[in-house]
Amino acid sequence: MPSEPLDASHPSPVGSGSAPSQGEPTPAERTTGSPAERTTGSPAERTTGLPAEPSRPAPSAPLQSGSTRRTIDRSIARLAIPALGALIAEPLFLVVDSALVGHLGMAPLAGLAVAGAILQTAVGLMIFLAYSTTPLVARRRGAGDVRGAVQAGIDGLWLALGIGAVVGTALWFLSEPLIAAFGVAPDAAEQARIYLSISCAGIPAMLVVFAASGLLRGLQDTRTPLTVATIGFAINAVLNWWFIYGLGLGIGGSALGTVIAQWGMVAVYLLVIVRHARRAGAGFLPRRDGLGHAGRSGGWLFVRTLGLRAALLATVFAATSHGTAATAGYQIVFTIFSTAAFALDALAIAAQALIGDALGARNAARARFVTRRSIFWGVSCGIVFGLLLAASSPVLGRVFTSDPAVLAILTPALLVLGISLPLGGLVFVLDGVLMGAGDARYLAWTSVLNLAVYLPILWALTVLVPSGAPALVALTAGFTIVFMLARAVTLGLRTRGGRWVRLGA
Repeated sequence: MPSEPLDASHPSPVGSGSAPSQGEPTPAERTTGSPAERTTGSPAERTTGLPAEPSRPAPSAPLQSGSTRRTIDRSIARLAIPALGALIAEPLFLVVDSALVGHLGMAPLAGLAVAGAILQTAVGLMIFLAYSTTPLVARRRGAGDVRGAVQAGIDGLWLALGIGAVVGTALWFLSEPLIAAFGVAPDAAEQARIYLSISCAGIPAMLVVFAASGLLRGLQDTRTPLTVATIGFAINAVLNWWFIYGLGLGIGGSALGTVIAQWGMVAVYLLVIVRHARRAGAGFLPRRDGLGHAGRSGGWLFVRTLGLRAALLATVFAATSHGTAATAGYQIVFTIFSTAAFALDALAIAAQALIGDALGARNAARARFVTRRSIFWGVSCGIVFGLLLAASSPVLGRVFTSDPAVLAILTPALLVLGISLPLGGLVFVLDGVLMGAGDARYLAWTSVLNLAVYLPILWALTVLVPSGAPALVALTAGFTIVFMLARAVTLGLRTRGGRWVRLGA
């Protein structure tokens, strides 16, 4: 709503209860950097207990060596490869829904596009539950406070459950007016209503999964989320096929199968986290100060996500103005974009955990070196994914639909999407770096700025470009190139400076 470890040290499988040691920096890595970075802080920091605003630190010479570059690359890969599998599995829930529902006809697929946009907007706004938990846990882990790291994650789980219950209930009551706001045809609106009303029962589970995965990623355990997501995806695919075609439940069967799979994932996560809590000596009940901290750190990220979701939602509105074929076509484009974005976001997950850990250990030089290597891999992977998408664009649409009107306009839009993916790789990595650093306020304000740049351009593309293939191409280019370029500029300017480098837990 997109392997073997490169190090012998790694977390145990699901349910083992052992604390993850994957990616633990060596003593040499902990002390890499200038002498100032290896101290416990400035006199002001030691007096107040708070990190001073740093000037832009210069990376130390040892971090320029080839051996250190390989060490950083191995750390990124150790986290990113399992995260890649987990992140791909998450949007594959939507891919399965789109592929199975798409063969029911144009109206169910258009209905899924509308319901999916509403559902992903509501749930996606709460992604801060993972994004705020990961750096907080990572910083405390980097500072050597494992108990505090796990406790912060548990506080996030309770916050996620409470928010999920409220959001799910509110969305159920508001489903009909929200769908009506899209102005789709009555048959597509009815399909959207069926899917959305059932999916509301899974919203609390989705948010708990966000927080649980954020906790484990902060502990540099990306293998458990991979295992849970893989099992969840397999169960979701089987249940959806059975409910849709075996029991003849139509689009409602797709929603029901996904809800069951999501709550199953929650059960597995809780088993793992209870074992971590017992091992670290953390409590199972939420703490008032912990909930407050999670809420404050997530508040700015909520604003940041609100800007992104507003851009996505505005693009769906623009697609509906061009008719059912364009709406269905955009649903397919967005599904593929989401899969590629989640895959590239694996590098951002690795950056979040490694940046938070380095800054918690007061190693600014290592944080900057992780940033540079993450950017390199983000752009490189974007090029590879873009070439693969461009090569498969003439036939890829048939996986999702057999409708000739939709297939006729799809290929050029998929080519544009493939061209944009290197830019996307850069944006996702820079986003992860600043999240790992806890630079949430900057991310919030620039998200609003980027939206202000994008909306007038989107309006012009909607009004001036004719319907059919040109409209779908224009909408795809508007979001994946214009909007993402605005994000690249604002994120790039920030990472070139030093204000995001805040040391200590």
